Amino acid sequence: MVDFEITKPDMMVSVREVFGIETDLRVPAFSTRDDHVPEIDHAYRFNPEVTLAILAGFAQDRRTMIQGMHGTGKSTHIEQVAARLNWPCVRVNLDGHLSRLDLVGKDTIVIRDGKQVTEFQEGIVPWSLQRPVALIFDEYDAGRPDVMFVIQRILERDGKFTLLDQNKVIHPHSAFRLFATSNTVGLGNLSGLYHGTQTLNHAQIDRWNIVATLNYLPPEEEAAIVLSRVPGKDSESGRKLINQMVTMAGLTRKGFAAGDLSTLMSPRTVITWAENCEIFNSPALAFRLSFLNKCDDFERPIIGEYYQRCFNQELDESWLVHAGASQ
Repeated sequence: MVDFEITKPDMMVSVREVFGIETDLRVPAFSTRDDHVPEIDHAYRFNPEVTLAILAGFAQDRRTMIQGMHGTGKSTHIEQVAARLNWPCVRVNLDGHLSRLDLVGKDTIVIRDGKQVTEFQEGIVPWSLQRPVALIFDEYDAGRPDVMFVIQRILERDGKFTLLDQNKVIHPHSAFRLFATSNTVGLGNLSGLYHGTQTLNHAQIDRWNIVATLNYLPPEEEAAIVLSRVPGKDSESGRKLINQMVTMAGLTRKGFAAGDLSTLMSPRTVITWAENCEIFNSPALAFRLSFLNKCDDFERPIIGEYYQRCFNQELDESWLVHAGASQ
C-alpha cells in the first residue's frame, strides 16, 4: 500500500529551464512518475501568462481557473504543466450526467467472504482530496447546480470536506491541487455560442483565487505545431499549405466571434485537416471531410468564401458557384 501522507513533492525545478519563461521562479515537483501523470507532449507551446498562473496553482496551492473559447487547449495546458512537474492529474468532465453521488460517494454492495455487504465507495472528490493529485474540472460552467455546491466546499482556504453519511471530515493532502476550465466564467450562454452552460453562483466564482484567459496561439506558432504533428509537410510547398490552413482557421474564428458562424476550426481540427491531406492528397477534399461537413448548410457559402480567399479556389458551396449555376 502507498502511504499518501508521505508522498509529497521532493524537488524544485527552474521555470526558466523547464518552461522557457524568463523568471527566477522555482516550483515544487516530483522526482518520479506514476500512472496518473500525463505524458509529455514535446511539441506543446506554452502561453507564458497562463503557464505562470497554473504554476502558481501548483506552487502556492491557489485555486486556478482557465477560461477561453473551445479548442484553445485549456485542459491540455494544465496537463502539460503537470507532466513536466511529474504531478498526477485526474480530469473530470462536469457534464449533465455527473451527479452529486459521483462526486461525494455512495453505498455499494460488495462480496466479502462469500456474503453480500454494503460498503461506502468514495466519490471523486474525497478520493482526490486524500492524494497528491491535481483535480481538473473540465467544462466547469456546464455543471448542474446541485453538483456545483458540492465543489464549493473544497474551494475554501482550508478545503476540508465532510462526509455526512460517514460522520467523517477529510483534510486535503498537502499536495492536492484544484483547477477548472470554462468557456464563460459562469456567466451563462449570453452569446448563444455555448449551449448547456449555466449561470453560476457569483459567490462560488469569487472563491477561485486565479482566473486566467487562454486565447488561440499566434499563426506562426500554430503553424509550427501543425508541422510538428505532420512532418510530411516539412517542405516549401507543405509549409505554404499549412500557413494557408492556419489563415483559414483564423477566419472561421473571427466569423464565430462575430456570430456569422456557429462552428470554428480549433488547432485540433487544423491538425486533422493536415493529416487528411496526407491521405487524400487534396486539400479541398480533406477540408470538406475534416470540417465543412460539420457545418450548418446555411453557413457553408460563408466558409466557401473564406476558403477562396486563402486558397484561390472555389468550393461547390461558395456563393459564386451557386450564382453561376443559377444563370
